[in-house]
Amino acid sequence: MNLKTVTKRSGHTVPYNREKIYHAIAGANADGGNTMSEKDVDEVTSQVEWDIKDRDNVSVEEIQDIVEQELMKYDFYDIAKKYITYRQKHAERRAAQKHLMESYRDIFFADSVDTDLKRDNANINTDASMGIMLKLGAEGAKHFVDNYVLDEEYAEADRENYIHIHDKDFSLITFNCCQIDLLKLFHGGFSTGHGFLREPNSIRAYASLACIAIQSNQNDMFGGQSINAFDYAMAEGVRKSFRKAIFDEAHKALIYRFGMDLFRDYGAFKKVFGEHLAMDRCHFTENDDDPKAKEGIEAVVEALDAILVDEYHKPTTDVVVDANNIYHLACADVVEETHQAMEALIHNFNTLHSRAGAQVPFSSINYGMDTSPEGRLVISEVLNAIWAGLGYGETPIFPISVFQLKAGVNYNPGDPNYDLFLKACKVSAKRLFPNFVNIDAPYNLQYYKPGDYNSCVATMGCRTRVMSNVNGPEESGSRGNFSSTTINLPKLAIEAKGDKKKFFELYDHYITLCHDYLLERLHVIEQKHVYNYPFLMGQGVWMGSEKLKPTDSIKDVLKHASYSIGFCGLAECLVALTGKHHGESEEAQKLGLEIVGHMRARTDAYTEAEHRNWSTFGTPAESTAGQFQRANRKKYGIIPGVTDREYMTNSSHVPVYYPIKAIDKIRIEAPYHALENAGHIAYIEMDGDPSKNVKAFEAVVRAMHDANMGYFSINHPVDRDPVCGYTGIIENECPHCHRKEVSRGHIVVPRMKASCCE
Repeated sequence: MNLKTVTKRSGHTVPYNREKIYHAIAGANADGGNTMSEKDVDEVTSQVEWDIKDRDNVSVEEIQDIVEQELMKYDFYDIAKKYITYRQKHAERRAAQKHLMESYRDIFFADSVDTDLKRDNANINTDASMGIMLKLGAEGAKHFVDNYVLDEEYAEADRENYIHIHDKDFSLITFNCCQIDLLKLFHGGFSTGHGFLREPNSIRAYASLACIAIQSNQNDMFGGQSINAFDYAMAEGVRKSFRKAIFDEAHKALIYRFGMDLFRDYGAFKKVFGEHLAMDRCHFTENDDDPKAKEGIEAVVEALDAILVDEYHKPTTDVVVDANNIYHLACADVVEETHQAMEALIHNFNTLHSRAGAQVPFSSINYGMDTSPEGRLVISEVLNAIWAGLGYGETPIFPISVFQLKAGVNYNPGDPNYDLFLKACKVSAKRLFPNFVNIDAPYNLQYYKPGDYNSCVATMGCRTRVMSNVNGPEESGSRGNFSSTTINLPKLAIEAKGDKKKFFELYDHYITLCHDYLLERLHVIEQKHVYNYPFLMGQGVWMGSEKLKPTDSIKDVLKHASYSIGFCGLAECLVALTGKHHGESEEAQKLGLEIVGHMRARTDAYTEAEHRNWSTFGTPAESTAGQFQRANRKKYGIIPGVTDREYMTNSSHVPVYYPIKAIDKIRIEAPYHALENAGHIAYIEMDGDPSKNVKAFEAVVRAMHDANMGYFSINHPVDRDPVCGYTGIIENECPHCHRKEVSRGHIVVPRMKASCCE
């Protein structure tokens, strides 16, 4: 035999090895049910060798071709088929490997402005060193999942863009999002995994630790981290700060009145004053008209009387004056401290990093329901901080601020927080945030219990929500969504060719596929342990995890999560099926509700059958909408109203380009929210500067609330002059510094608008 070397696909030459041919045939035989004997395998191997015996060198591809020919020559057709499949699979893996290496090249050497790969997550700076490393890890993880983990049925559906598997790079590691109950977390303090933090004792500390909690949880999870009752949680910090302010101002007042010597020992004063001050009668108030203000002053008077007579032997002639000053100064101190705390919180949320220092946490805060003076102060000051913006007046992106609307609490004149609702409208008209969640919508109201912050629906990230729970308390806090998978509705409609029966057959198939995939994913994650999530599970952030030891499995507590199947492109799907979308046609609207209702019926059936929280999701699919559209256009060409734009329409929205009155858009989209129990959002676009007509802005909010929309936002232009920092509507000239949109040397002053989620 002359054959000495084999040339691999890489071009490298290696010594010939008969065993590799033998084992390849034996492997195919094993996959094919062992229809070949060992003698058969050896004979086929020998025949392959005979065919190449006169060659000095041969390529791997030539050897594999000959193996296929010899297997079929010996009538081992099933084995040949298995061998071909094996060969094809390895070819696909090599192609995937090549793609991965090309992706790595782009990550290393291309700027984010030049490649989509580095722009798929706007929250990550993929030009920074840690961002590059994070992206390398993500692409490597996706490659591994696609080629070595995913069942081929799921991989093919994702590869062919029938479905989109979200956060695939984290699918073997963690799950998606969570609502953090800070009141539970802060009680007694907590650990970040890098040191224990004492229970906070001031509003400044509460705000700082809220940021740390979000940052720490982001390191354990993939998606949005949210505080479900921000006002209730921060109110505890205001109460503690007020107590400290009363002590501090009393101490200063007595020093001013009687000199330093007697009151030099602050610790001793604090002890004796605390023994006589009835703090249960002394609370922060917003104004002098509050009866509790008088009660608080009286409590301070009584404490001063007692300590001056019994402890310090000083006259009490001025205690009423001093008590008034102490109380009012303490209230003023707390207002200022809360203002500074909320300013710091907004700045921290937009600058602190998680995930190896590469990403600002995707954070949300929900508020508006706490009617206590302390809670109201928090709401007011966080709105003030959003209004002020960041340095140079930049509109803060995080946290996504969500105002919870509830009749009897803040929605109507006379409600205790009505003034804060009006303020929220004013701030949102300038800054795009807060968004609004509607507690009064029937599907949200069913959970509401007055005074119970955990019974108020809250949002995570840009729209995800949890509330119902077939395995435990129906609460917003300490729970989240496991993951979601999104179906490409227009693709199914195109392939159905107008046949609605065929469409629903395809639809059912991919709903089932998404369900089965998520269960496979769950099977991987439920093998994890508490120590894999040192903050989320180790500190009891997730419902039920406080009862677990570090080495315990998290399987049992994952029952409190929701599991979501979502969709994208309802509008284009309807055009493909009926010729019109739901904004144009009542017939299309009826079909649209049937399509989304069908998914809801399927997920409800899964919930009942499996006793797991399955839900239907109006997916936030901004990047997926572009990916799906490009894939559909490549395969099916340009189809008017279906594939003729850069992006398909997100979830169940009426297309943003379609001219429609706001009230009609609200009427059409509202019914879908009742079906999309995993999350939804509606957007209304307002032209011009709504901050100059807040009443009109409020009217739109009320229209969306009264139509029983669950979660909604009003988009409008927000321009910012990057030189002077002016934020507002800028036409040809900045109203503040009068700069125009012209080049000045190497400086160009652009018009910058906040992006929309459409």
